[in-house]
Amino acid sequence: MDRDNCSSVNEFIFLGITEKTENKVTLFTLFLLVYLISLLANLGMITLIRMDPQLHTPMYFFLSHLSFCDLCYSTATGPKMLVDLFAKNKSISFCGCALQFLVFCILADSECLLLAVMAYDRYKAVSSPLLYVVSVSSGACSLLVAGIYLVGNGTIWQML
Repeated sequence: MDRDNCSSVNEFIFLGITEKTENKVTLFTLFLLVYLISLLANLGMITLIRMDPQLHTPMYFFLSHLSFCDLCYSTATGPKMLVDLFAKNKSISFCGCALQFLVFCILADSECLLLAVMAYDRYKAVSSPLLYVVSVSSGACSLLVAGIYLVGNGTIWQML
């Protein structure tokens, strides 16, 4: 009888970028700075769009959701990377890796669909400016964004 290897993977072990402490400190500082700038820029964009009534237009509504997707992107991978730079046990569980990849793929699908909807919004604004307010109302924008997130989630679950 043939006996196959029936072992399963429980976790993935990261090798790391470097073993030199001074390089780790430099990389940690650089990655932390990039992560914080991304976090603050996206949160600032969302806050500014929500607070200023002049920015309550479809274009800025979609732009705030694009900032939300970018915020989630960086939060899905950034903190784990920062922790693993100095951690002794540089590993991630299989479920944690799968969850991180799932969130990343959902956000990637949602961002692509959001960019397509933003292109359609600009097309409607340029091609028929007099009917733009009617065809791209706030209700239609909300339904489009809800559809984007549902399709982004559905696409990934369909692959599973």
